[in-house]
Amino acid sequence: MRYRKLVMAITGSAVLAATAACGSADQSTLEGKADDGALTIGIRYDLPGMSQRRIDGEFVGFDVDVAKYVAAQFDVQPAGITWREVRPADREKLIASGEVDLVVANYSITEPRKQQVGFAGPYFQTGQGLLVRATEEAITGTEALSGKKLCSVTGTTSAAKVKEEFAQDVELVEYGQYSDCVTALLAEKVDAVTTDEAILTGFVGQNPELLKLVGEPFTTERYGIGLAKDDAAGRGKVASAIEKMVSTGEWKAALDRNLGSAEIALPEPPAVTEK
Repeated sequence: MRYRKLVMAITGSAVLAATAACGSADQSTLEGKADDGALTIGIRYDLPGMSQRRIDGEFVGFDVDVAKYVAAQFDVQPAGITWREVRPADREKLIASGEVDLVVANYSITEPRKQQVGFAGPYFQTGQGLLVRATEEAITGTEALSGKKLCSVTGTTSAAKVKEEFAQDVELVEYGQYSDCVTALLAEKVDAVTTDEAILTGFVGQNPELLKLVGEPFTTERYGIGLAKDDAAGRGKVASAIEKMVSTGEWKAALDRNLGSAEIALPEPPAVTEK
């Protein structure tokens, strides 16, 4: 009798263990990582209007709002998000190592990057532009950069593109963050800053009396949300979350709230093509 009870107890435990195993998502997927109500999301800390860490420690910006909305679709509330600063040169490495679960950080979708990470989106579309001092009259676009000092961030291709395609004798200057470039611009150590207009717009909104955008955008940049390359289900759910954010009006509200102060025409939401 005791033997029979022991067998039944062992069998019952095995069934419960198997049921629990079947009920938990694969921890290598976004669904699995969000199972405990927590996600680690990579963002930038230094981009006004897009993603910025304020002096009080709070994270604000359009990318931050997008990240929170997507996380909520995985039942992860803001308190369950661990924010991680990611620099452009480190994004693929941090996703591949699992140090971050998602990257929402002005991350342009490109074919070389798609060989390393998965993308959902785009959730925003912009183009590369030029930022100058408000008093600058000589620089009106890329064609006026010859002999000038042009600043961008280490690990990006923005300044190199200008040199290769528009002004071969421009002097390139690189810093670790765009805020450093803007500081150098205001101190007249460089003549212009180049990167995506979405980023530059935030700095104009912060300093409208000191800075301005010039010329027309000269590239097309489609921002996607980066995640593990093989997580097809996670990619699909993130894409659906972006579409839901757009359809409910939350996308436009977030854009107006974070970038509307620059008084620059804001883009319409792009069609989500990476799912």
